[in-house]
Amino acid sequence: MTTFKMIESNEALDDFLSKDGVTFLYISRPNCSVCVSLLPQIEKVFEDFPAIKTAYVNQEDVPEVAGRFNIFTVPVLILFVDGKEYLREARIVPIEPFKEKVSKIVNGYYNQHETS
Repeated sequence: MTTFKMIESNEALDDFLSKDGVTFLYISRPNCSVCVSLLPQIEKVFEDFPAIKTAYVNQEDVPEVAGRFNIFTVPVLILFVDGKEYLREARIVPIEPFKEKVSKIVNGYYNQHETS
């Protein structure tokens, strides 16, 4: 199973988001039952996308993340392309449709960069 990098500060988050390519951020809180049960399923999805850099943010450790990304509920799943938000899902996330969306974005990104 894919293990997400732990982001524990704003500086680490800035560094993670400054990377080129496709990156994924999972934002949650430890007392959220949906967050806890969804995370292993999302980690499994990203096994099929090894080129994507993945990270986990505990909102209690980095409370500024809520304001930065306008988060009102958790979990929040955000996919970035070259540092820009491209896909956002929150709370209840159906796994297969989410995986299809990620696949389309990733395939489009890498196909575009192969022809450039």
